[in-house]
Amino acid sequence: MNRTLLGVAPVAAVLAIAGCGGHGSSSSRAAASGAKSAGAPTAITIAHGKVGAYLADSKGRALYLFESDKGSVSTCNSACASIWPPLTSAAAVAPAGGVARSLVGTTKRTDGTTEVTYHDHPLYYYVGDTTAGSTTGQGLDQFGAKWYLVAPNGSKIDNDG
Repeated sequence: MNRTLLGVAPVAAVLAIAGCGGHGSSSSRAAASGAKSAGAPTAITIAHGKVGAYLADSKGRALYLFESDKGSVSTCNSACASIWPPLTSAAAVAPAGGVARSLVGTTKRTDGTTEVTYHDHPLYYYVGDTTAGSTTGQGLDQFGAKWYLVAPNGSKIDNDG
Protein backbone atom coordinates (compact mmCIF):
# COMPACT_ATOMS: atom_id res chain seq x y z
CA MET A 1 0.00 0.00 0.00
CA ASN A 2 2.81 2.43 0.81
CA ARG A 3 4.40 1.81 -2.60
CA THR A 4 1.18 2.82 -4.33
CA LEU A 5 1.00 6.02 -2.32
CA LEU A 6 4.62 6.82 -3.06
CA GLY A 7 3.99 6.37 -6.79
CA VAL A 8 0.90 8.57 -6.70
CA ALA A 9 2.46 11.45 -4.75
CA PRO A 10 4.73 12.76 -7.57
CA VAL A 11 1.87 12.59 -10.09
CA ALA A 12 -0.45 14.43 -7.71
CA ALA A 13 2.18 17.10 -7.15
CA VAL A 14 2.64 17.65 -10.90
CA LEU A 15 -1.12 17.87 -11.43
CA ALA A 16 -1.44 20.36 -8.59
CA ILE A 17 1.32 22.50 -10.08
CA ALA A 18 -0.14 22.19 -13.56
CA GLY A 19 -3.60 23.29 -12.52
CA CYS A 20 -5.32 19.93 -13.02
CA GLY A 21 -6.25 19.89 -16.65
CA GLY A 22 -5.38 23.17 -18.24
CA HIS A 23 -8.89 24.63 -18.28
CA GLY A 24 -7.93 27.65 -16.19
CA SER A 25 -7.81 31.19 -17.47
CA SER A 26 -4.95 32.43 -19.59
CA SER A 27 -3.74 34.45 -16.61
CA SER A 28 -3.48 31.29 -14.47
CA ARG A 29 -1.54 29.58 -17.27
CA ALA A 30 0.72 32.62 -17.52
CA ALA A 31 1.38 32.48 -13.79
CA ALA A 32 2.15 28.77 -13.97
CA SER A 33 4.49 29.26 -16.90
CA GLY A 34 6.31 32.20 -15.38
CA ALA A 35 5.27 34.47 -18.26
CA LYS A 36 5.63 38.19 -17.75
CA SER A 37 2.65 40.33 -16.90
CA ALA A 38 0.96 42.34 -19.64
CA GLY A 39 3.17 45.12 -20.95
CA ALA A 40 6.45 43.71 -19.64
CA PRO A 41 8.78 42.26 -22.29
CA THR A 42 9.51 38.55 -22.11
CA ALA A 43 13.26 37.94 -22.08
CA ILE A 44 14.95 34.96 -23.70
CA THR A 45 18.58 34.32 -22.88
CA ILE A 46 21.17 31.56 -23.09
CA ALA A 47 21.88 29.26 -20.16
CA HIS A 48 24.65 26.68 -19.85
CA GLY A 49 24.41 23.19 -18.39
CA LYS A 50 25.63 19.65 -18.86
CA VAL A 51 23.97 19.53 -22.31
CA GLY A 52 25.74 22.73 -23.38
CA ALA A 53 24.15 26.08 -24.21
CA TYR A 54 20.34 26.22 -24.35
CA LEU A 55 17.55 28.81 -24.33
CA ALA A 56 16.09 29.93 -21.01
CA ASP A 57 13.94 32.75 -19.70
CA SER A 58 15.31 35.63 -17.62
CA LYS A 59 14.94 33.52 -14.45
CA GLY A 60 17.04 30.66 -15.88
CA ARG A 61 14.08 28.35 -16.55
CA ALA A 62 14.75 26.05 -19.51
CA LEU A 63 12.74 26.39 -22.73
CA TYR A 64 11.79 23.41 -24.87
CA LEU A 65 10.48 22.59 -28.34
CA PHE A 66 7.94 19.86 -29.13
CA GLU A 67 8.68 17.65 -32.13
CA SER A 68 4.96 17.28 -32.87
CA ASP A 69 4.50 21.00 -33.58
CA LYS A 70 3.92 21.84 -37.24
CA GLY A 71 6.15 24.79 -38.14
CA SER A 72 5.30 27.64 -35.81
CA VAL A 73 1.85 26.17 -35.00
CA SER A 74 1.57 24.67 -31.52
CA THR A 75 -0.06 21.26 -31.18
CA CYS A 76 0.28 21.21 -27.38
CA ASN A 77 -3.06 22.23 -25.86
CA SER A 78 -5.32 21.25 -22.94
CA ALA A 79 -3.72 18.46 -20.87
CA CYS A 80 -0.43 18.81 -22.75
CA ALA A 81 -0.24 22.55 -21.99
CA SER A 82 -0.86 21.85 -18.29
CA ILE A 83 2.36 19.80 -18.15
CA TRP A 84 4.23 21.82 -20.82
CA PRO A 85 3.02 25.42 -20.35
CA PRO A 86 3.74 27.64 -23.36
CA LEU A 87 5.99 30.68 -23.05
CA THR A 88 3.45 33.42 -23.72
CA SER A 89 3.89 37.13 -24.01
CA ALA A 90 1.49 40.06 -24.20
CA ALA A 91 4.36 42.41 -25.12
CA ALA A 92 7.55 42.45 -27.14
CA VAL A 93 10.09 39.67 -26.70
CA ALA A 94 13.53 40.83 -25.55
CA PRO A 95 16.39 38.63 -26.78
CA ALA A 96 19.42 38.87 -24.48
CA GLY A 97 22.81 37.31 -23.89
CA GLY A 98 23.56 36.21 -27.45
CA VAL A 99 20.04 35.16 -28.50
CA ALA A 100 19.53 35.90 -32.21
CA ARG A 101 16.83 38.57 -32.60
CA SER A 102 16.15 37.34 -36.15
CA LEU A 103 15.07 33.92 -34.81
CA VAL A 104 12.56 35.29 -32.26
CA GLY A 105 8.90 35.43 -33.23
CA THR A 106 5.39 34.73 -32.00
CA THR A 107 2.39 32.62 -32.97
CA LYS A 108 -1.27 32.69 -31.96
CA ARG A 109 -2.46 29.72 -29.92
CA THR A 110 -5.92 28.17 -30.19
CA ASP A 111 -6.88 29.89 -26.91
CA GLY A 112 -6.00 33.31 -28.38
CA THR A 113 -2.80 33.88 -26.39
CA THR A 114 0.46 34.76 -28.09
CA GLU A 115 3.21 32.14 -27.77
CA VAL A 116 6.87 32.97 -28.25
CA THR A 117 8.71 31.07 -31.00
CA TYR A 118 12.39 30.63 -31.78
CA HIS A 119 13.47 29.58 -35.28
CA ASP A 120 9.75 28.86 -35.85
CA HIS A 121 9.55 26.49 -32.86
CA PRO A 122 6.90 27.36 -30.24
CA LEU A 123 8.60 27.45 -26.81
CA TYR A 124 7.48 25.68 -23.64
CA TYR A 125 8.39 25.20 -20.00
CA TYR A 126 8.22 21.83 -18.24
CA VAL A 127 6.44 21.72 -14.86
CA GLY A 128 8.97 19.16 -13.62
CA ASP A 129 11.72 21.80 -13.84
CA THR A 130 11.27 23.40 -10.43
CA THR A 131 14.47 25.46 -10.24
CA ALA A 132 16.60 27.59 -12.52
CA GLY A 133 18.98 25.39 -14.49
CA SER A 134 16.78 22.30 -14.17
CA THR A 135 16.40 20.43 -17.49
CA THR A 136 14.48 17.31 -16.49
CA GLY A 137 12.18 17.58 -19.51
CA GLN A 138 15.04 16.99 -21.95
CA GLY A 139 14.32 14.06 -24.26
CA LEU A 140 11.01 13.10 -22.65
CA ASP A 141 8.50 11.36 -24.92
CA GLN A 142 5.09 12.72 -23.94
CA PHE A 143 1.88 13.59 -25.77
CA GLY A 144 2.94 11.76 -28.91
CA ALA A 145 6.44 13.11 -29.51
CA LYS A 146 9.72 14.07 -27.85
CA TRP A 147 10.61 17.32 -26.10
CA TYR A 148 14.02 18.93 -26.47
CA LEU A 149 15.95 21.90 -25.17
CA VAL A 150 16.57 24.54 -27.83
CA ALA A 151 20.13 25.44 -28.87
CA PRO A 152 21.05 29.10 -29.51
CA ASN A 153 21.00 28.39 -33.28
CA GLY A 154 17.37 27.24 -32.99
CA SER A 155 17.93 23.51 -33.39
CA LYS A 156 16.91 20.86 -30.89
CA ILE A 157 19.55 19.58 -28.51
CA ASP A 158 19.38 15.84 -29.10
CA ASN A 159 21.54 13.91 -26.66
CA ASP A 160 19.66 10.64 -27.22
CA GLY A 161 22.73 9.18 -28.88
